[in-house]
Amino acid sequence: MTGICTGRVAAVTGAGRGLGRAHALALAAEGAAVVVNDLGVAADGAGASTGPAQEVVEEIRARGGRAVAHTDDITTDDGARSLVTTAVDSFGRLDALVNNAGFLRDRMLVNLDEDDWDAVMRVHLKGHFLPLKHAAAHWRAEAKAGRTPDARIVNTSSGAGLLGSVGQGNYSAAKAGILGLTLVAAAELGRYGVQVNALAPAARTRMTEQAFAETMATPTDGVFDAMAPENVSPLVVWLSSADSTGVTGRVFEAEGGRITVMEGWRPGPTTDRGARWAPSDVGAATRELLAAAEVAWPVYGSRLSA
Repeated sequence: MTGICTGRVAAVTGAGRGLGRAHALALAAEGAAVVVNDLGVAADGAGASTGPAQEVVEEIRARGGRAVAHTDDITTDDGARSLVTTAVDSFGRLDALVNNAGFLRDRMLVNLDEDDWDAVMRVHLKGHFLPLKHAAAHWRAEAKAGRTPDARIVNTSSGAGLLGSVGQGNYSAAKAGILGLTLVAAAELGRYGVQVNALAPAARTRMTEQAFAETMATPTDGVFDAMAPENVSPLVVWLSSADSTGVTGRVFEAEGGRITVMEGWRPGPTTDRGARWAPSDVGAATRELLAAAEVAWPVYGSRLSA
């Protein structure tokens, strides 16, 4: 280990299992003190338990690291605020926030209940916004007091947020919203010494091992496990470290040994007649533009819906 996070303090939401657990362990291995947040809910968000967060804390401590559990609900204002105060009270500071908490309520759109829509929006989108807001307020106060931080926020989107995913309208919309939130936060918070990035990971978790069972299957001994969540964590650690200075407002894909910088919406083929279009003329002009444009990538699972 290189110790690139030595002396830093990181808070990781949804860190009791899967990707969040891998991130917390990797950050601690690189020298960070870690606030391990997890409600201990089921894969659909039901129930609660302090066990998963505390187990990760004990695992970090057993390896010689520093960690503390936080089991409040970060989708509430008080819970998100207490995540920041727990870091400051326990370790004296906060340097990085990794937003990772989430669960699934998958349904085709015509069968998707309002409660399932609201629950997924709450945990993914609101669960990113509130910790981000309170961490940013803390860092702004530090900057105004003359202690400008070298702070980092790493948000968790998904390929479903980039491309869409059949049967996951609520999840796809929430993860797309996280991308927009990331861009705005990066633009607004840079003046306070805060960098904000997002990643779209592909890994084996409770949310993927059933939905994509074949892809997520554990390989035989000796074969590189491309879907192990630990493969994603090195990028998260680096983005959380001071070494990532100057990298902000970016979206990355991470899978196995592959890291990709994603390039988002930008102008493609354009036509301008210098006057208002007639509806009868728009169709032909638009088809010419589409013919010159790159072919759109397919939505995940779209072949199954044909």
